[in-house]
Amino acid sequence: MKLSVIVAIAADRAIGRGGDLLFPISADLKRFKAITMGHPIIMGRKTFESFPKGPLPGRHNIVVTRSQDYRHEGVTVVHSLEDAIATAEADGADEAFVIGGSQIYSQALPVADRMYLTEIDATAPDADAFFPAIDTDIWIETDRNGPHTDQRSGLSYLFVCRERK
Repeated sequence: MKLSVIVAIAADRAIGRGGDLLFPISADLKRFKAITMGHPIIMGRKTFESFPKGPLPGRHNIVVTRSQDYRHEGVTVVHSLEDAIATAEADGADEAFVIGGSQIYSQALPVADRMYLTEIDATAPDADAFFPAIDTDIWIETDRNGPHTDQRSGLSYLFVCRERK
């Protein structure tokens, strides 16, 4: 099974603020849904709890938490990234997606095979969640699409795919 990371990342590696996305770009959200639909998605508890409508439909939602008592309807709760990956493999999935937050991304990067990035040409000085630095000696760019401009916000962004060397 391929383990992929999918994230929208600002120029300063910022990914969130107060449990929310920094820059909700419609095309990015549509791309996220298209890429992850039908696949297991792995996330931390805080990321899961930021979803206003609960589990994302059409995907096996796997939530990683240290809390042994945590339960939520419609998700599989595990207590480590390794358990999350094993759960996704047990599904028979060909690819699983790590979707956040920053702690889970940091744990996943050393074992991930692919990154789907939305690189946003902006910074967020008040951000409180960041993506780890990307080592370009390890991660080779395999696809680049853009730049695009979000009609609502005017933000410029690129869709980039990177594969482990």
